[in-house]
Amino acid sequence: MLQTCFDPEIPVNIYELGLVYGIEVSDKNEVTVKMTLTSPMCPVAGSLPPEIEGKIKTIEGVAAAKVEVVWDPPWTPEKMSEAAKLQLNMM
Repeated sequence: MLQTCFDPEIPVNIYELGLVYGIEVSDKNEVTVKMTLTSPMCPVAGSLPPEIEGKIKTIEGVAAAKVEVVWDPPWTPEKMSEAAKLQLNMM
């Protein structure tokens, strides 16, 4: 589901961009995603986390979803997958 969420400024999904730092699922099927953004000044800082939560909630069996935006460690292009780097001609 995270691969359907895109940073609007970069045509790559948040998972391949390396913005997702962790995913936890509780015994009650509550999903917590720890992620970052490409910049603290990211224009979608207020809208992207709720969008992601909404998409996760559509997964069958998920009781709740929460996205925690963290800034440590800071995101760098090195966190991108090989596929993302190829897509952005960075290889």
